[in-house]
Amino acid sequence: MMAQLILRLAIWFLLTANFTVVNIIIGISVALLLPRSYTPPARLQDLLTVLGKIIMAIPQAYIEAVELIIRPHNQEEIVMERVKSRRSPGLVFLDIFLITFTPKTIVVKYHEEGWYEVHRVQRRKKSC
Repeated sequence: MMAQLILRLAIWFLLTANFTVVNIIIGISVALLLPRSYTPPARLQDLLTVLGKIIMAIPQAYIEAVELIIRPHNQEEIVMERVKSRRSPGLVFLDIFLITFTPKTIVVKYHEEGWYEVHRVQRRKKSC
């Protein structure tokens, strides 16, 4: 519970970028008043796997950004990607963050049946 309050307070400070006494009091109040989630905790192995993928996505995001600048990507498509089974809401959020973090992909919609709708841009394939 304490970790959740600290996380909420940290997010508050990141959003407001204001460390005055009044803002700290407001942030603590908001952190205490927000409803608690009663979802089962994510397995540590799944969480570490997703965090490792996010760390690996940082250089990929830079590479894709440079590719988009140098060589335009003209073709767009929407694909459906399957959600791994038995994902907690926190892991679903991290999966969506991972997909959206790279410049060429963004999650358009999450379907409760276990699918992500992903918009991708790619280079147009040369026709012979």
